[in-house]
Amino acid sequence: MAKIVLGVGTSHSPMLSTRPEQWPEHTKRDYANSALWAWDGKPHDFPELAAMTPAAVAVESSPDSWARRHAACQDGIARLAQVISDANPDVLVVVGDDQKEVISDANMPAMLVYWGDTVMNRPRDPQRLPPSIRLAQWSNEFEEPREFPVQSDLALHIIESLMNDEFDLAHSKMLPEGHGEGHAFGFIHRRILEGRQVPMVPIMLNTYYPPTQPTPNRCYNLGVGLKKAIESWPTDARVAVLASGGLSHFVIDETLDRAVLAALENKDDAYLRHIPTNLLNAGNSEIRNWIAVAGAVSDLNFHLVDYVPCYRSEAATGCAMGFAYWD
Repeated sequence: MAKIVLGVGTSHSPMLSTRPEQWPEHTKRDYANSALWAWDGKPHDFPELAAMTPAAVAVESSPDSWARRHAACQDGIARLAQVISDANPDVLVVVGDDQKEVISDANMPAMLVYWGDTVMNRPRDPQRLPPSIRLAQWSNEFEEPREFPVQSDLALHIIESLMNDEFDLAHSKMLPEGHGEGHAFGFIHRRILEGRQVPMVPIMLNTYYPPTQPTPNRCYNLGVGLKKAIESWPTDARVAVLASGGLSHFVIDETLDRAVLAALENKDDAYLRHIPTNLLNAGNSEIRNWIAVAGAVSDLNFHLVDYVPCYRSEAATGCAMGFAYWD
């Protein structure tokens, strides 16, 4: 039977591929955002948020700090790439969010497993991207379309196993016309695998959009179901399970992030299952991907490579980057 040999958690923000001196360009989106979800579990506009933020945060959002933290993030990405290369898994099962790239308001399931034979990575028209994303050269896409293999037989086995366990899943064998894979999966192909053709099983969670966001408890149970499915797959394959996304953003909540990381290290599934959902909105919602992977790798040990809160304004906006693995 197949065996899970590795778990990985990584952030995937465009800030990771933007030069630190250009981080203020991302802040322009924050100024215009009237629903910046803060650590109180409520949305605020930028002036309200700035008034709530401790003065010490202003020190963190400085060019020197940006340079140090950008360098730390690059080290974190490189370390995870090396961890995966050293483990040399046969298959990657990647749990990531979709932000209306594949799923849409026409059909917005809570969970979707993709089981086409391949998946395409297609570059988007730069002129249709926000300027701050353009600066990053959109870190999840290659300059030309690339096709990557999908472990479709494992994906089908996962679907059938989860359905038998009474998960109501959506499935897909093709992407919408003209679309490529979503950002959560493209980041793994481009920045972590660096284009290597390792078979993947993409599992998409609707972390962002109510009313079909899965609860933290449901996400952890999904991970438990994934573990059961993978370990019952009748091959001797070595499988890695990855979480793509997070941690807190677009307002950094270090208290939440550090509590999540401590729960992952201590195998505190009770905490992970019951994180208040009002703390998991906007970018924070991607923590759900880590919760699912934690359920799948509960018998492995957690190692934090780095936690890097990348503040980009005096209002605590930015992205808290996390890089970790289980073995």
